[in-house]
This record gives sequence, C-alpha cells and structure tokens, in this order.
Amino acid sequence: MADDLMPTPARPRTSRGYALGVVAAGALLVFCAVLPWAALQATSGLIGGGLASDVRGIDDTFGVYTLIAGLVAVGCGLAGMFSHPRLAALAVVPGGVAVLVLVMFVTDGSGLQDRVSIDLGELLSIEPVIRFGWFAALGCAVALVFLSILALLRPPVTAQS
Repeated sequence: MADDLMPTPARPRTSRGYALGVVAAGALLVFCAVLPWAALQATSGLIGGGLASDVRGIDDTFGVYTLIAGLVAVGCGLAGMFSHPRLAALAVVPGGVAVLVLVMFVTDGSGLQDRVSIDLGELLSIEPVIRFGWFAALGCAVALVFLSILALLRPPVTAQS
C-alpha cells in the first residue's frame, strides 16, 4: 500500500514549500508596511485618557523601502515557485534590506529620535511609542531571510526510482 503513495518516475515530485513560504512572508511584509509603526502618545491620569498620533510605515521613506523589499521578495518567491525552487533564495537580499531598514527606522531618526518625551507625573505624559506594525514587519523580514536561506540549503525533493 505504501508503494501507491510514491510518485511515479515519469513525474518527479519537487518541493516548492520554501518558495511558497517566501511568497507568503513577502506578502505579509507588504501588508505590514501599511500598518502603524510608531506613535506620539499623550496620556493624563487626571482625565483617565489619552491621545495618540500614529505614523504608518508608508508614511515614512523607510516604510516605502520596506514595501518595495516585500514586493521584490514576492517576485523572487514566485520565480522560485514557477521556475526553479532555489530562485526563492534570492529573496535573502530584500529580506536583509528590510531588516536593516526597520532597524534604521527606530535608530536613525525618522521622526522618533526627534520627538520629545515629557513626563509631568499624573498631570501629563508625552512619549514616542513603537506600534505593533513595526514588530510584525520585523518578524516578517526575519522570517523572509530564514526561509530564503532554507530554500538555498535544502535540496528540492525528487523521486528516485
């Protein structure tokens, strides 16, 4: 019965799972570029509330670079799916660029460094915060690099007769 499940020699089976993973991670990176990445948040303990001014990823040049890197990664993954699975390994370049750009968004000043943090106790507190979209984009970029390396290192599965 197990012989019925084996692929036939005329149609070898190739693994395109990593290429599909690269496409998915690239598409999620594109989606994360439109999510909120940072905010300037003002809270007051006296009134029990606060305000926040969000900055989406594509509102900044680093977010646009991340969006472009995600689109290039999707293209590399599609090339790996429809041509040779190891072409998906080329997505390591836009994935690495996306990781670098995301780190530069926080450290290089893209508006976060220039914002002032004020703490007046219960009266008023104003501070910059990192939103969930930046963390999601960083996770997608790291996953993209990881899947690209796996697509290069793991040989495609072929049937042996």
